Order: sequence, then structure tokens, then C-alpha cells
Amino acid sequence: MSQISRRAFLQMCLPLVLAACGAPAATQTQSPTAAQPQPTQPPATNAPVQPTATTSASSTAAPTVVAQTLAPTPQCGDDDDEPTPAQTEGPYYTPNTPERTSFLEAGITGTKLVVTGYVLGTACQPVAQALIDFWHCNAAGEYDNAGYKLRGHQFTDEQGRYTLETIVPGVYPGRTRHIHVKVQAPNNPVLTTQLYFPGEPDNARDGIFSSELLMAVQEAADGKTAQFNFVLAL
Repeated sequence: MSQISRRAFLQMCLPLVLAACGAPAATQTQSPTAAQPQPTQPPATNAPVQPTATTSASSTAAPTVVAQTLAPTPQCGDDDDEPTPAQTEGPYYTPNTPERTSFLEAGITGTKLVVTGYVLGTACQPVAQALIDFWHCNAAGEYDNAGYKLRGHQFTDEQGRYTLETIVPGVYPGRTRHIHVKVQAPNNPVLTTQLYFPGEPDNARDGIFSSELLMAVQEAADGKTAQFNFVLAL
């Protein structure tokens, strides 16, 4: 009887012992669990993931900055997807011209003219480091065939832009007012052509003249400005 009483006593006490033992264990388990929001927190693990998404979003914003950098590039129209027509070189071309962007020097007189524009491919992509060689007559319609007055070459910048500072050329019998030019993209064929001025009375009488090669000319405070984009078959 006393043995049964002991077993019964133990059976009755066992749940209490387990509960008593379990309580501290639960308390100990809960304490790390309370501290676990640091090691276990998936949000904390995911929190760095959100900066990654933010980084990704900011990297998508990067092209906008690049687009702003390329803003000076011209918008292409219908006349910027066809190659610029070639024209005759004429009898007064001189090779090995000096590299320069201004023809204004001692002895050069006339109306100042600044010609600007781009060299582009047929898909309107700018052509960097394209060679452009200009030459034309002076205000009296005479070419310098002994030296390099009103002659020179230059290279486009990374956006395909060029600028030439010169004077408005004169005219000579049989021709209208024009500027000769050679344009060459790196490692590509040379385009030889001519540029013309709108409103010239001799345009209609000139057998070489082409309206496709008219520059956009405007009056300026100190002379005239002109703009023309060369399109190469690239």
C-alpha cells in the first residue's frame, strides 16, 4: 500500500515536476527569443535587400543623367536620315591644310561667318573624331593657291560637333556663293561636297548648286551664323 502510494504520489508529482522544469526552460527559451529579433529577424535580413532594390532604382535613374549629358545632340528630321550628296571637288583644293577652327587672320576681310553643325550617321548617331576639311575663296572671289588662307581642317568632338569661324565667301563668274568641304569618318571613305547660301540670285543659274546643301543662315550681331549637319553613309 505504501509502495502504491509512493508510485501514485510520483505519478501525481511528475506533471508538476515537468511543469516546474518546463517553466524555467520556457523562460530561458523566451529570453533568447526576446533577444532574437536581432539575429533572427528576416526583416533585418531583408532590410539590406531593400537598399538593393533602391540601388537598382537609382541605377535606373542613371540613364536620365546620361540623357541630359547627351542633350546637345540634335534631334533628327527627315533630312537627317539620307546621306549628304557628294559634289565636285573643283580645281582649287589644296591637301595638307593646317588644323584649325578659325580662318580669321591678318589680311582676311569680309563679313564674319560662324558655321556650326554635326557629323552624323544615317541612324542619326554622332560621329566623333570625323575629319572636316574646309576651303573657300575670299570676299573678292579669289582662292589662295599659294598658301593656306581660308583653308583648314578640324575634327568633330565626342558629340560629333564642329565649329568653323570664317568670312562669307565672295562669288566668281559661273558659280554661286559656296564653301567646299571634305568629310571623313574614321577609317571610312571621304565625302566631298559643297555648302550653299539661301537667297543667292546665282543659285538658280549655277549648274552645280543643290538645294539639299543649303545652310540655315541667320543674321548675327557681328556678322552671320550658319548651320549644317553632314550625314554619312554609316
